[in-house]
Amino acid sequence: MNGRSFHSLAALAVLLILPVAGGAQAPQQAGTLTIAGQPDQATLVRMNGKSYVDIESLARVTHASIRFQGSQTILTLPGAGAPATPVAANRPPEFSGGFLSAEIEALTQIREWRAALVNAIQNNYPVTANWVDPLQRSADAKLQLAIAAATTGPDLQAVELLRNEFANMQAMSDQFVAMHAKVNYIAPDAVDNNPANQKILDCSHALASMAATKQFQDEASCH
Repeated sequence: MNGRSFHSLAALAVLLILPVAGGAQAPQQAGTLTIAGQPDQATLVRMNGKSYVDIESLARVTHASIRFQGSQTILTLPGAGAPATPVAANRPPEFSGGFLSAEIEALTQIREWRAALVNAIQNNYPVTANWVDPLQRSADAKLQLAIAAATTGPDLQAVELLRNEFANMQAMSDQFVAMHAKVNYIAPDAVDNNPANQKILDCSHALASMAATKQFQDEASCH
């Protein structure tokens, strides 16, 4: 990759990362992003008059790697910091294209569920079953699509971790619904202090990294 291409992709990475803000306008789907010469696509969303793409989807279509270090998200584009190396002939099997797209959508929906729960608790909004149910159903629908799309060995291994991520999110959500039924006030930092929350975040990061590399790697937080 030449210098101009690298800097263009780096700028794209900065401009297209989707922010998460409690008071922001709800995102609306606005088409797809395609990198010239690459077969993969990423879903674009429109929010507050601007177009964004999810960071994991951006990593996938640019064949970049992504890792999380504390509060930092580090995106490494192909050819950055090291000379290109040929693909090994015995490279481990990758996720199938159909599963990869479905897995990212399911993971995104679970993240939106968690973000909505955090926002509600931080602003002391009522966390009721009627409010949570649509979030749970949307995430479950995406999960079922990912399950149906899993065909290869790596797909089937990853889908089990995705099932566990959904189950852990469901358990934490149910816990706060039950808590709200008993008390009128829940501390704004209740999610941060919940042990399940960090497990859900760690598993989400691990699944996102797998999606970026298209390869399965077991993760303790997803069990």
